[in-house]
Amino acid sequence: MKDFKNKVVVITGAGSGMGRAYALAFARLGARLALNDYDAKALAETAGLLPEGMSGRTLSSAFDVADKAAMYAFADEVLRQFGGAHVVINNAGIEGSSLPTWQTTEDEFERIMRINFFGVLNGTKAFLPQLMARKEGAIVNVSSIMGLIGAPSQADYCASKFAVRGFTESLMVELHDSPISVHLVHPGGIATNIVRKPGGQAFAKRYLTTPPEAIVKHVIQSIRKGRVKIIYGRDALRTWLGSNFLPQRWLNAIVWRELKRSHDLTHYQGLR
Repeated sequence: MKDFKNKVVVITGAGSGMGRAYALAFARLGARLALNDYDAKALAETAGLLPEGMSGRTLSSAFDVADKAAMYAFADEVLRQFGGAHVVINNAGIEGSSLPTWQTTEDEFERIMRINFFGVLNGTKAFLPQLMARKEGAIVNVSSIMGLIGAPSQADYCASKFAVRGFTESLMVELHDSPISVHLVHPGGIATNIVRKPGGQAFAKRYLTTPPEAIVKHVIQSIRKGRVKIIYGRDALRTWLGSNFLPQRWLNAIVWRELKRSHDLTHYQGLR
């Protein structure tokens, strides 16, 4: 897909960060928008930033992407108002516990999997029939560079993003000979507000430096050019290279040394 004028673009997590940047970028390209976020106030702020004349070309709905029924109801509304989707960007996600595995509860693992993985699954399955009916479309699923490597105190987050990666790579194969393109995004350190816990602020300040507008521009170019795996942002290429070409023990040591500069690793005292 190369031209987005009058195309219907679905974006989850559109209330801030990359989701908001996607909404603004596609609006400038003449697309019609179906926007979601859990935070109704943030979603309304995004709608207020859209170019003039977008009010009749934008559908907004505040709900949790982990809610399967709400996602399917959203898809039904997109079908009624716009005739169906052309592009689906499953962008919504949350941070993890920022604790070691042995201090992360099962409830915390389940919560992040419901949003970060099942949210992507729900968005894909709810809208895929619309793309198939149109006989064109693009699905963009957002993983992370932590869907390429494991990291200390990020087991729950990494698990969710590896799950997005595995699901999306399988979907790529299933749809490889179809008019629907599937794209897997591994953002590096993007300057968003995903890190909210006090213990993660040093990490955010050090690593989350790539403007969301930059990766959004790159993703749109990648959709146009048919690039299916999109790795972009602070430390993204270096992480991809390490995950593909370094022995695992070397990679483990490098990740540990790098992240201890900005993480509180007191949880690991006594283990070394």
